[in-house]
Amino acid sequence: MDAKQLKWFYLFLLSLIWGSSFILIKRGLVGLTAIQVGSLRIIFAALFLLIVGFSSLKKISLRQWKFVALTSFSGTFIPAFFFAIAETQIDSSIVAILNSLTPLNTLILGIIFFGVEFKKRQGIGVFIGLIGCLLLILSGASNDAGQNYYYLIFVVAASLCYAVNVNLIKKYLSDLNSLSITTGNFAILLLPALLILGTTDFTQKINLEVTQHAVLFVMILGILGTGIANVLFFKLIQMSSPVFATSVTYLIPIVAFFWGLLDNEMLTPIQFFGAFVILIGVYLSAKK
Repeated sequence: MDAKQLKWFYLFLLSLIWGSSFILIKRGLVGLTAIQVGSLRIIFAALFLLIVGFSSLKKISLRQWKFVALTSFSGTFIPAFFFAIAETQIDSSIVAILNSLTPLNTLILGIIFFGVEFKKRQGIGVFIGLIGCLLLILSGASNDAGQNYYYLIFVVAASLCYAVNVNLIKKYLSDLNSLSITTGNFAILLLPALLILGTTDFTQKINLEVTQHAVLFVMILGILGTGIANVLFFKLIQMSSPVFATSVTYLIPIVAFFWGLLDNEMLTPIQFFGAFVILIGVYLSAKK
């Protein structure tokens, strides 16, 4: 498989993995709090990666560790908690749709902070994407009083963190292999995640069956949806571009939507239209 085919293979594989992550978060929240889901997700991913990739840490130079630390918090730590918090109030399929803003945010931050060239068409794409977001949020807030759409702020913030992450990796860590970056990320995050988990009532309810089932879902999320997926994603960033890599978020909502249907989630017609408008905006902003 040549490089062009391989990057598309990674893109579709990541869409399947990350598209399924939102329903795994939702299942984890059945027996755990959002803070526990975020902490355990990081802990399981860290333990897995330290087992399979510990030797790769020696490839990280002293100069690169500061950028590995920055990407660990922007690309993993903050989003892990923010997505879990958002899904305590919002359907998983809606969260996945709004996560598709990541390529658009990658472009905006790339222009402001990383010297990416800006074109008029991309500006139009940004504007259209924002209109789609407003449609999605306002429609949901007016038609579903049972959900607190203010919590979508956490999703937008997480997508901005992802945008910072991919720009940092492309600019400062392109010469470092993806396993080293990912293992370095989680080596840094393991202790903070353990400390945060220790402040919760996790040990008091671990014997409950509902908690054990939730932990199983989060373990799958941590190992597959975080550990393995991040290795693939960092590799994709290095072999393509930040905007192409984050275009995986075009496909994630499709996978997440079908999982949502199986879990009795449903979008209104206006929300469907808002999601479509977002994808148009993202496409225009990312198109070469």
